[in-house]
Amino acid sequence: MSPRPSAALVRTPAHLYRYLLRCCKLLPTAAMEQHYRHAVRQGFNSHSDEDDPERIQQIIKRAIDDADWILEKVCDTRCSRRHAGGGQSYITDSQ
Repeated sequence: MSPRPSAALVRTPAHLYRYLLRCCKLLPTAAMEQHYRHAVRQGFNSHSDEDDPERIQQIIKRAIDDADWILEKVCDTRCSRRHAGGGQSYITDSQ
């Protein structure tokens, strides 16, 4: 799975934060979404003092790659389209 098309638009830490939160909405369960939303928030806070533009771009690239890996890992056959139908969960694989 390649990065989502909107990944190319991520240029700043704020864009990255919004992008990662949107990726969390694609996870198959609410518990997973909550876990990764918390992890995104913690990562954002821990790097909030970073001011080197090169390092910021490294962090952005790594975060996008990690999000892509997680989505590929958990959404292979049971990925939901929870927010496509007004917040309802549509899971393709019975659990």
